[in-house]
Amino acid sequence: MNSLFQNPVVKKFMTYKKSTQTPDDEYEKWSEKAVKNLIKRLKKVSNTGLGDLDRALSAQDKHSRCVLLPRSVDGRLQVSVSRKGLPHVIYCRIWRYPDLTSHHQLRSTDTCTSGYHSKKETICINPYHYERVIAPAELPTILVPRNHGESLPPHSEIPSAEDISGGQVPANADLPHDLNEMDLMTIFPDVGSPTLSGDEMDLEDLQSVSSPIDSPNSSSNCVTLASLPEPPPPNFDMLDVEPVSYAEPAFWCSVSYYELSARVGETFHASQPSLTIDGFTDPSNSERFCLGLLSNINRNPVVEQTRRHIGKGLRLYYIGGDVFAECVSENAAFVQSPNCNQRYGWLPATVCKIPPGCNLKIFNNQEFAAMLAQSVAQGFEAVYQLTKMCTIRMSFVKGWGAEYRRQTVTSTPCWIEIYLNGPLQWLDKVLTQMGSPRIPCSSMS
Repeated sequence: MNSLFQNPVVKKFMTYKKSTQTPDDEYEKWSEKAVKNLIKRLKKVSNTGLGDLDRALSAQDKHSRCVLLPRSVDGRLQVSVSRKGLPHVIYCRIWRYPDLTSHHQLRSTDTCTSGYHSKKETICINPYHYERVIAPAELPTILVPRNHGESLPPHSEIPSAEDISGGQVPANADLPHDLNEMDLMTIFPDVGSPTLSGDEMDLEDLQSVSSPIDSPNSSSNCVTLASLPEPPPPNFDMLDVEPVSYAEPAFWCSVSYYELSARVGETFHASQPSLTIDGFTDPSNSERFCLGLLSNINRNPVVEQTRRHIGKGLRLYYIGGDVFAECVSENAAFVQSPNCNQRYGWLPATVCKIPPGCNLKIFNNQEFAAMLAQSVAQGFEAVYQLTKMCTIRMSFVKGWGAEYRRQTVTSTPCWIEIYLNGPLQWLDKVLTQMGSPRIPCSSMS
């Protein structure tokens, strides 16, 4: 019998643990250590902490008392030698929400006075003082004029790397310092995965960027959909339209890796909400795309050197229709996302630098749905242009644009292209329904 279960207090608290869909021995052992660690800490800091926690878990009562731990310097809790995590997320996952993937999915209740975001010296870890963030409303159905049999030209091609910039050198931008809370996420290590370590991120770096969240004017410089010009009213008969709905695909994104202008290896298809793209050599699985395994007989010394500095690379998160990119490498990552650029009023081809330990929302489905609804009223060409919104490019270590020696993404040694499959498939259905573009095309044009 495991020695942890010989302690009756630990055994009692483990009976409150919520079961995961897929049993994982590593996670079970880690959970036991986390519970034992918490019991020791609560005994040191409070005479009533264990009793308050026991009553909260047994009654599943959101009106129970706060259970407090001192906040560490970086906000994380050391559970074992190689793993740390945000304390409220660890224990919410053990005792209430076993499918948690991110801190972004939690918010403290109104009755909790020491929630994680309160930035007090103590953190409440009572799982019933946190609620799941409600998923965004379903994307609206798009009303599209019925196609009455007109021929449809090919429209499924992904725009090339030069298409987004229109032949111009992209502008550059730093990570905005006026990000609102919905444009950042605080990410915790996946405690259920033995392949990830809590040391893979530095929360202090993240908090230094996240601090402007407290400002009430933090989003004053952001471009919102409400500030966009109203589209002209549809010129089609409302009785002659076909509703086209969004459908979540099996693989939310596909990722291709490039060295300079050459694609290397096969395209990776992501089915999990979290994807790590790194420079190491473990065989890739559904949550990890390792670039270190990929070979290229034409690889030059600059590319070879850059690959050595990819390190822990970056992570992509797909949560509630939002896509976040987090740089977990020791070197910056660079992103070109037209959807993100529009939100901040930048030029569509702007390249934004994401420093190590920082993250940024790079796509939002709700914003895309609003733009799609507006574009349908403007015709086939306006809808087709939205394909550029569904392709995101990111480079490792080396940036590109007007402020860099490299002015195109195909000049950077190592970069990836991310295709957002859900929005692309939605566009495909809308374009198919719309039929031919208005502008005629012939062999002489």
